[in-house]
Amino acid sequence: MASVLNVKESKAPERTAVVAGLPVGLFSDQLLALLVKNHFQDIKNEGGDVEDVIYPTRTKGVAYVIFKEKKVAENVIRQKKHRLARKARHAELTVSHFSDKIFSSVNAILDLSVFGKEVTLETLVKDLKKKIPSLNFSPLKPNGRISVEGSFLAVKRLKESLLVRACSLLEKDRNFTSEGRKWNRQNPQRSLQRSNNPLASVRTLVPETARSGEMLVLDTDVFLYLHHKCRSYESTLKKFCILSQEKVDGEITTICLKNIQVGSQPNNAKHVKELIEEWSHALYLKLRKETFILEGKEKKEKRMINWACEQLSSRYPEVLINFYRTHVDIIGSSSDTYLFKKGVMKLIGQKVS
Repeated sequence: MASVLNVKESKAPERTAVVAGLPVGLFSDQLLALLVKNHFQDIKNEGGDVEDVIYPTRTKGVAYVIFKEKKVAENVIRQKKHRLARKARHAELTVSHFSDKIFSSVNAILDLSVFGKEVTLETLVKDLKKKIPSLNFSPLKPNGRISVEGSFLAVKRLKESLLVRACSLLEKDRNFTSEGRKWNRQNPQRSLQRSNNPLASVRTLVPETARSGEMLVLDTDVFLYLHHKCRSYESTLKKFCILSQEKVDGEITTICLKNIQVGSQPNNAKHVKELIEEWSHALYLKLRKETFILEGKEKKEKRMINWACEQLSSRYPEVLINFYRTHVDIIGSSSDTYLFKKGVMKLIGQKVS
């Protein structure tokens, strides 16, 4: 299986695009790689000569496309939507600049023993595999633990599905536990904030209102962008008279929605949940994060990075800038974050890596 190292060793990261959303299971790996190559060599798709397509990779549904010219790679990435040929069911692709932080790959360890008396664990795992085929499951251990690996969206779906079942067991004082590690879009500060205990109880994630309202789970970066850059979030809560309780737990933010106006439509919270899920999914496919590390740098260099980010903030109003003591996160579209990073590096006198 190919990995990010293949791209780095090719010495062509600036000519490489990361393509996500490939239809897994429809074709052989060789045929799917050929379909991807043909798509990105087509002039109609702003494409050009492709040097290589690296597929399969360590993440299901993701390929690395290496172009012969940097300009072609930039043109392809600049185009917002890409769809494969009809035979591939017009699968919608997400294309980003190559970066260690482009997309998430999550490892999780689940303790399914809490469901032991309710369902047969083997049957539960079989159902989960069928429901979320993009996840890799390890063999189920005798103690009920199992490890999974996949994209954030896939693990998010898994977690939401299990949380629904786990919440019904809270009254019996039984805990569902999970552990995750995000590889590529990891937020340095949040890593430092994690508990030393590798297993976190669902009770710490779900506010009490979850029992009488609607609950959803979002990527924290997506939530921060939605909350600070999308006016529709607050206006929709106000319009439908919804109370939102948000709890950030590392890379995951759990939101509980509840009607606060007596006599309001009982389905309002559910409707708002569906809207937020729709927005967050679209943002997850669109957003990219870059991080400027401050820890270990001289005070002057830290001030320069912060100053450069502030200088560029008005030029890129759609980019969310989060200043922390140890780093600065910039979140936005692939093109905006790339140009923003390029601008910061230019202002502080460094080359873009």
